[in-house]
Amino acid sequence: MNTEIFSHINWLALLVATLSYFMLGALWYSKVLFGNKWATLVKLDMNNPDLKKGMGTKMTASFMLMLLACLGLSLLIIKFDMNNLLEGLKLGLLTGICFAGTALSVSFIYESKHSGLFLIDCGYHLFGQVIASIILVLWR
Repeated sequence: MNTEIFSHINWLALLVATLSYFMLGALWYSKVLFGNKWATLVKLDMNNPDLKKGMGTKMTASFMLMLLACLGLSLLIIKFDMNNLLEGLKLGLLTGICFAGTALSVSFIYESKHSGLFLIDCGYHLFGQVIASIILVLWR
């Protein structure tokens, strides 16, 4: 495998895109947006003191997975020589719907989860992919 493509990655942009995707989650799942509805749909007791156990590990794993997703976006941007806002928007929509959305959909089908939860979770990844793609395209 030719790994030369990795030398064209803007690693600072990759970190910023990942942080943006991650921070969107903090807002998306907060009480300001969808946190209360999400907690109800997953039957989470927000007053349970045990809820915070292992949260550092979960957040670290989430960040690393978002970093991996943003790395994939970076490689697509380089491979297809994308360099403007519209291309970033289209890439984010494409990957958000076709990859993140469909992967989550398969799980939701078999787990028979509530459609509202599906919209919240898929919406988060769709917007996260769009934001990350725009940052990565514009900051090449």
